[in-house]
Amino acid sequence: MAFDALLKRYFLGVVLVLVAVAAYFQAAGATQLIGSAIGAAAPSATPGAKPLSARSPLASFAERKTADPIIERNPFDSVTGPLNAQPVDTPVPTAKDVDTSDPLSSPACEGIQVFIVTESKDPTWSVAALQGPGEAHPRMRRVGDDIGGKQVAFIGFNPKEQTPAVWLEGGSALCQSMLFRTQPPVGAAPAPAAAAPAAAVAPEPAAAKGNSVPADIASKIQKVSDTEFNIDRAVVDKILENQAELMRSARIVPEQKDGKVVGVRMFGIRPDTLLGTLGLQNGDRLESINGFNMASPEKALEAYARLRTASSLNVKVNRRGAPLSIDFNIK
Repeated sequence: MAFDALLKRYFLGVVLVLVAVAAYFQAAGATQLIGSAIGAAAPSATPGAKPLSARSPLASFAERKTADPIIERNPFDSVTGPLNAQPVDTPVPTAKDVDTSDPLSSPACEGIQVFIVTESKDPTWSVAALQGPGEAHPRMRRVGDDIGGKQVAFIGFNPKEQTPAVWLEGGSALCQSMLFRTQPPVGAAPAPAAAAPAAAVAPEPAAAKGNSVPADIASKIQKVSDTEFNIDRAVVDKILENQAELMRSARIVPEQKDGKVVGVRMFGIRPDTLLGTLGLQNGDRLESINGFNMASPEKALEAYARLRTASSLNVKVNRRGAPLSIDFNIK
């Protein structure tokens, strides 16, 4: 009870003491903060002396902790080395410049045959069926693909030779493989300088004249109606093996609408040609084969790869603005 009496008697004094202690600590904290700011802004005048901020208890909170020492040492992997090592630029050897001064007169590519050329204004949409050395069958290739140690550089039309062609790069050399120009086989003996007498020249076989379908192929294509045909499987094999000769007059060009490829337009088709015998007409726009969209190069290549094993084909075309479906039964 004596303590309570004393506290009531000197209550005002106790409160004043507590206020004075709080004011002291507040003033001391403010002084240390001001000193830290001054020490960080101005360097110490005494050489070798630490700045005030370093001596301040608050300096430890301002220091940024990083994992750089651990990353630089990389104690978990002695083979890889520092994890923050800067990549070293390795000089890439530059290939010799390819002579493109006269691509239309480039020499013929040896050992590479062309079977189909589909050109487009956009080089990425151009495709060609090429067969290289050691390949049993032609394969569809695009710009950038490799064949016979060379790389496809461009697929298009050679106006000088009047034929679709494929240009290939090999090292610093540029060559071309043409679709319709007869090229001498690799290793063939050169032709004699003197021309043979006219009477000694054998007449050209009738099947080779023009672009008409050979009789052995036409006889195995049976027309059921304008939109249905029966085809012997042997005909499909011959078509795939002799595409260049059988489709010599045809020209296939991708067609765009509103900036998108909608199909491939076919030109140069006459009734006596292969495509004409199969019910197609000049100017038809081929849109799909067995559901594979011809507007996509990848789908076109997939449809081409399945021709040998397909038992039937459904071809959808656009003829003079109207859709048309043609069915082929392969027996």
